Amino acid sequence: MNWDDMRFFLALARTGTVSAAGRELLVKHTTVARRITALEQRLSTRLFDHSKEGYVMTQAGEDLHEHAVQMETQAHAIDRRIFGLDNQLGGPLKLTASYDVLTRLVIPHLGLFSRAYPAIDLELQGGQGLADLNARQADIALRLTDKPPEYLVGKKVLNLRHGIYASLDYLQKLTMPHNLIIYIDETGLPEWAQKNFSDGKVVMRVDEVNSMHACAAQGMGLARLPCFIADLDPRLKRLNVSLTPSSWGVWVLMHVDLKATAKVRACKEFIEDIILQQKALVEGESSSYFK
Repeated sequence: MNWDDMRFFLALARTGTVSAAGRELLVKHTTVARRITALEQRLSTRLFDHSKEGYVMTQAGEDLHEHAVQMETQAHAIDRRIFGLDNQLGGPLKLTASYDVLTRLVIPHLGLFSRAYPAIDLELQGGQGLADLNARQADIALRLTDKPPEYLVGKKVLNLRHGIYASLDYLQKLTMPHNLIIYIDETGLPEWAQKNFSDGKVVMRVDEVNSMHACAAQGMGLARLPCFIADLDPRLKRLNVSLTPSSWGVWVLMHVDLKATAKVRACKEFIEDIILQQKALVEGESSSYFK
């Protein structure tokens, strides 16, 4: 069985449409359709039923899927192992982190890395989704988490601290009860609000931290934000409010197969160092309170 055929089969099985599969594989949707048709003809069986809603695997497709996933796992393992044999401080290297971490903690310092390792072709992957290091979507991950995946190795560099923030304009025009900005998945008042602002009114719900930061900076209300984001914004002030310490931290992670690779190790050590240099910011020691 050709592994390249299985790539197309798995992409269509995962996404359900030839357009989405094409985007995943970086090819045209017509190429996906043509490759799937050729595979079905070669196997003399239909692998997908096609409807207005998209492509759904037939029983034959379901049977093939298990074997295709095994092939994918083996292919990724081979890819990681070959990459892990590289002892050169050069070539491509992918670093993934959320947009807020990249822009505030990493990018301002990357000029030093480029000058130290000019032969490394560094690729930054930002966004809210987590890249799959098992599938070599990235080589190093800088993540804010309380429990990283077991298949990754690395360490927690610093503890992550949060605070309750509001804009100076909001605090000067304060009317009671407080306006609160919370996350969409918080069905009730979060702990910090229950403990300190139980009579507060939820005026905005957001799905990610950059939107929450923007809403707070525009004077919409109080928000619980990471100190490394909010303390850098002169429009915001941290309230002198006691919070339960977060179990989350800043982790630098990689797949176990890549830990001995020279360029991965060099980038890992560099990222750990620049994060440690920003300890006061990450752990919330760089801002005065609003009394």
